[in-house]
Amino acid sequence: MTSAKSREVDARLRVGLEIALKAADGTLSAFYKGNPKTITKSDGTPVTLTDRRAERFLRDSIAKAFPRDGVLGEEYGETPGSSGFRWIIDPIDGTQSFIRGVPLYGTLVGVEFEKEVCIGVMVLPALEEYLYASRGNGAWWAKKGARPKRAKVSATVRLEEAFVCMTSVNTFALRDRMAAFEQLRSSVKRMRGWGDCYGFALVATGRADAMLDGVMSSWDLAAIKPIIEEAGGRFTDWKGVPTIYGKDAVATNSKLHGALLKALNG
Repeated sequence: MTSAKSREVDARLRVGLEIALKAADGTLSAFYKGNPKTITKSDGTPVTLTDRRAERFLRDSIAKAFPRDGVLGEEYGETPGSSGFRWIIDPIDGTQSFIRGVPLYGTLVGVEFEKEVCIGVMVLPALEEYLYASRGNGAWWAKKGARPKRAKVSATVRLEEAFVCMTSVNTFALRDRMAAFEQLRSSVKRMRGWGDCYGFALVATGRADAMLDGVMSSWDLAAIKPIIEEAGGRFTDWKGVPTIYGKDAVATNSKLHGALLKALNG
């Protein structure tokens, strides 16, 4: 990437972090109040009015700052661009957690340049922490009121010593992978259902060794991939392809990746 393009990436990271923090903060009132207004979408999944308001805020902010950039969001689809940059956003990742008052939800903002993700921002507003990364500049982790510090994955090297997170056992059942789930469960030290973006945040900061999710979309993953990789980890789909378009995902500290994929795929 040229120096001019690097400056463009830096500018988008600054804006991305600013608007992700604002959008995330805007979700807290409804979260703390409880029982947010919810609509069931055509695919049977829930969405809150808070989610839609946050996505509109992000889209309007992006259009104002970078009018030639494209945008893809979970709720309002694709807005084409002409700059080579495309923002991929998910204002509330972990809707079920948000609805139930569980603080493990996040706001995700990713940016692609020519179909390669180069920026990731993840804000966990109810936990008062956030992560961000840009390609080649490391991943950073901050808690409210503290200066950001480098985000680094764990150093665990043996699967039997690994702490693994997942979103739901149901995703293994839906994928006809219950045998793989049992194999994994018996192979690792501990498995916990701390899912959605929070599980990936734990991997990026060394608090967990791996995270699995069997049902994903690009807006769930665009922000996460650069954060994991810049923190020293490895991010792929369940086949081992480093993509945000594989419909599933596994993130590890890199040392465990091969063994985890082998266990996952039998």
